[in-house]
Amino acid sequence: MDIRPLHDRVVVKRIEEGETMQGGLYIPDSAKEKPQQGEVFAVGNGKRTEEGKTLPLDVKVGDRILFGKYSGNDIKLDGNEYLIMREDEILGVISSGASNGTSAKK
Repeated sequence: MDIRPLHDRVVVKRIEEGETMQGGLYIPDSAKEKPQQGEVFAVGNGKRTEEGKTLPLDVKVGDRILFGKYSGNDIKLDGNEYLIMREDEILGVISSGASNGTSAKK
């Protein structure tokens, strides 16, 4: 099943972190926090201005993003869980060079 979000919305698949162990204790799924990173799965056409023009989104399919803890709405498609959120709920795009703790170049 394909999904195309409307206007300035994006569909995001959460990126799961590795198994969490605290002092040798297993932390069950119900106690784990949901990840706040994801990969953009689908994007809408863009935000409409008052003049009727469509402004394209800054993110594209395949971008890795950061979002707030309570951002978006959870949905389930074909057994997979996704989030649908507005572009303004996205906090930032993770570049490939930023994964080692260095800041992205301007």
